[in-house]
Amino acid sequence: MQDLTKEPRLSKKQYLVVASMLFGLFFGAGNLIFPLHLGQIAGHNWLPAALGFLVTAVVLPLLSVLAISAVHAEGVYDVGRPLGRWFALLFMVLIHFTIGPLFGTPRTATVSFTTGVAPLLPKSWETGGLLLFSALFFLAAFLLSYKERKITSAVGKVLNPVFLVLLFFLFFVAYSHALGNPNAQAATTAYRNGGMSFFNGFLQGYNTMDALAGLAFGVTVVTAVRGLGLKREGSVAKVTAKAGVMATGAIGVVYLFLIVLGSMSVSHFKPSAEGGTAFNQVVTYYFGTAGHALLATLLTVTCLTTPSVWSPPLHRISTSTSRY
Repeated sequence: MQDLTKEPRLSKKQYLVVASMLFGLFFGAGNLIFPLHLGQIAGHNWLPAALGFLVTAVVLPLLSVLAISAVHAEGVYDVGRPLGRWFALLFMVLIHFTIGPLFGTPRTATVSFTTGVAPLLPKSWETGGLLLFSALFFLAAFLLSYKERKITSAVGKVLNPVFLVLLFFLFFVAYSHALGNPNAQAATTAYRNGGMSFFNGFLQGYNTMDALAGLAFGVTVVTAVRGLGLKREGSVAKVTAKAGVMATGAIGVVYLFLIVLGSMSVSHFKPSAEGGTAFNQVVTYYFGTAGHALLATLLTVTCLTTPSVWSPPLHRISTSTSRY
């Protein structure tokens, strides 16, 4: 029998790598552009809007990952199993279709291209460019996810650190040369008072779809933690919980920076129809044409981590539902 009494004690560096991986898995296209847009439309009421946004975009995703680790689930099917096999099967299918081929996965490629790459191309090249970009994008995502246990290294040690360095470089420049005072900017009609701002920010947080995504790739995180040598379910759950708090806490800080940056930008730009335009406005203001290249890199790197875990290996789905 396998000796479960001898388990490695994870170092601070390993905790950071797992937290970095979890950050990268959560943080996709919507996570980058939705809070910036929220800041633009909330204006001086950015704080109550941010608090509402953090509830649904940070707290709920954390709870979904904790639920997976706490119940020792092998997949989304196991989460719904107490309510019946048919419910569990439908629940699993709907979640994976929602955050996979119907909504989430296509958005990772199209947002990266239309916001970051398309402005650099002639109009006549956009259709062919999107096709080529999508093919290369999802090929890279497949190569990242093919070996599930290697996701920790690929996302936690490479992609996410690159993304964070680029993002905080943008923050450093933007906050060193602030566009304006966020507390002095006009709010749109839906954000005229604090209560409305909190409620609408709460609803905006659902757009990230991370509460659902956490259920889907929570198992990937647990698998990665086990790959570090932990065998006891209690130890795995404890590490996942600690890394989850670290990752979602960092995500919350990034959201606040983005929301305030969006609010400050209203002093120079009218509130945009969506976050991609807002981000283009900001990076172009600070970096000119080079800003498009920075934005393209930011969006591609952060989006690349998402489809690699939103479409889990088939063997894991089949194993999870084999008891059905």
